[in-house]
Amino acid sequence: MERNEIKAVIEGLLFVSGDEGIDRKQIAQVLEIDVKELDPFIDELKKSYEASDRGMSIVEYAGSLQFVTKPEHAVFYERLVETPGHSTLSQAALETLAIIAYKQPITRSEIEEVRGVKTEKPLQTLSAKGLVKEVGRAEGTGRAILYGTTKAFLEHFGLQSLKELPPLPENIQEESVEQEADLFFSKFQESLTVEDQ
Repeated sequence: MERNEIKAVIEGLLFVSGDEGIDRKQIAQVLEIDVKELDPFIDELKKSYEASDRGMSIVEYAGSLQFVTKPEHAVFYERLVETPGHSTLSQAALETLAIIAYKQPITRSEIEEVRGVKTEKPLQTLSAKGLVKEVGRAEGTGRAILYGTTKAFLEHFGLQSLKELPPLPENIQEESVEQEADLFFSKFQESLTVEDQ
């Protein structure tokens, strides 16, 4: 594999790993090379993303590499969240919110297992609206981020605590958790639309 191809694969791995990141050992295993051989490739990628004409950078937290947006562009991301087109929650975000509310603390991969599809964008939307937040790290390899609901979530639904969430029917399939909660969370969609007008 050529040098540029190796960097391209590393870049792709960073992208698909999302906010959970990926450690050097995992990258080396995927590329089938020694971990020590990675350093020059990662250093070159980091340097290229530090350029002013790039919108992201590569950081390393707790041994995991990941893409992050640059702080100097934060004002633009805030404007995006505040635009009218982003005032309501999509069906994907509602499903994700329902799963988090009933099964928290939960990792992104566990949410995706229930939904059967990627959940990075809905999680970003819910975080930006202050409805979910990082509540810790899971044990084990990679120490995945655990998500939970916020005080703002309770306030929007008029709940004193999570104990007031409507009970889910007994003997339901895990995959249908978000379907069972849809009726409840559809009311939230309407309340957000009214509040943001």
